[in-house]
Amino acid sequence: MELEILLKKYFGYSSFKIGQKEVITTILSGQHTLAMLPTGTGKSLCYQLPGYLLSGQILIISPLLSLMQDQVEQMNRLGEKRVVALNSFLSIEERNKVFRHLRDYKFIFISPEMLRVPFVINILQQQTISLFVVDEAHCISQWGFDFRPDYSKLGDIRKKLGSPLTLALTATATKKVREDIVTSLGLENDEIIKIESTIDRPNIAFHFEKLTDYHDKQNRIIELVSQLQKPGIIYFSSKKAADQMASLLMEKGICQAMAYHGGLDANTRVLIQQQFIHNQLDVVCATSAFGMGINKENIRFIIHYHMPMQIESYLQEIGRAGRDGLPSVAILIYAPGDEQLPIQLAEGELPSEQQIDWLFTNLTQQHMLTEGGMELKQELSILGGFSEVQWRIIKDYVNNPDREIKNLERLRTSLKEFVGERLQLKLNNIFHMKKLINADSCRREFILHYFAEEMIHKNLSCCDICGVNLSDFQAPANITSIPVREEKWKDYLAKILINCELSE
Repeated sequence: MELEILLKKYFGYSSFKIGQKEVITTILSGQHTLAMLPTGTGKSLCYQLPGYLLSGQILIISPLLSLMQDQVEQMNRLGEKRVVALNSFLSIEERNKVFRHLRDYKFIFISPEMLRVPFVINILQQQTISLFVVDEAHCISQWGFDFRPDYSKLGDIRKKLGSPLTLALTATATKKVREDIVTSLGLENDEIIKIESTIDRPNIAFHFEKLTDYHDKQNRIIELVSQLQKPGIIYFSSKKAADQMASLLMEKGICQAMAYHGGLDANTRVLIQQQFIHNQLDVVCATSAFGMGINKENIRFIIHYHMPMQIESYLQEIGRAGRDGLPSVAILIYAPGDEQLPIQLAEGELPSEQQIDWLFTNLTQQHMLTEGGMELKQELSILGGFSEVQWRIIKDYVNNPDREIKNLERLRTSLKEFVGERLQLKLNNIFHMKKLINADSCRREFILHYFAEEMIHKNLSCCDICGVNLSDFQAPANITSIPVREEKWKDYLAKILINCELSE
């Protein structure tokens, strides 16, 4: 049967997006595949459609709980009930029930952290895994902008599951990262097919603005949001700034806006996602997690209030615009000194030399390395002022079974070197982002060159340097945000909250 017929039958689409058919064809021919497809081109279809043709189960490793939940809900809406996400959203009773009947599920989403649990591996070894999918595969690579230590162990997990057919998916990975993905998964270059579609999204125009003062940003954002066609997302690196801007947009009657960030409880985050998807919100003021997996095709603008930490995440975030193929715009507002915040964030993600020295000074004989690794008690994390991320990095490093360091002083030095390399990588990424902001030639060409691509076709609506006109993206004069009566708004929120509670 032709793939287009299956596409129409299962998903209702009449044609594939860029790269999808090539990836699916390669998988169905039984070849391991690394696919780099631009954000917004439907990477999930590359494992969902083969799932209906392969006899066994599809195991999908995903880095974010919210992303897994979104994928499960989208598949449920399409009528696929044989799908489950194994994560902390499940109660103990629900999880036990799923494990007892795991063979009944066709699509199994799971976090890399859960794959470290021996019981989970034992259960999975009893299944028939036809396709081992690694979503956001750049997280595997130590050179990737979003390296996750648990992802680096997926090569060993894959072997324990019998080295099944493998699909690695990413939207933003340099050549070096792509090579690292292949090696980390325990594959050879000659046994994996690399499908590398362009990272370019020609319907998204780039517009960078430089202001003389940071305090001018708020006023400029208000001007832009007042004029631009909606809906849109404004990205911040600060939860406080996101809250302030959302309040300001509402107070001034510009549009219906809400803030979305990690400081909100899970129910509130679900509420905001649903409001945005169902057009009850015009704008979301968000930190970077918002938008992952959200199936909303008509986002017309993305604005970056703060400077992103790297080109890769910038590209992922703007890729949430224009998924319907219609013209959209990505706007970045820069003021002198903006690079200081990403530098501070980069430094804060890693333990400092002083923290490492304090830790090793306070380690006693009972913490010495044994066959099972080093025992690092949680009280040390609290006393040393380590963040959750910093502590996870340290624990993963010192308990790596491949690291045969039995001397604490050598381990201290080695850990400092590792942290220093990671920090330098993050600073280099910030440097490249700043170069993009300061570019005096085509920004699209700069980004393509960063990913070792060449500009083939020049867009008419390319970037501010090539002559983008923001008036092309303004809302029609007779269309404004539709006001929502407060009573109806509260009723709507209450209904969604009840649905969320019932789904739990």
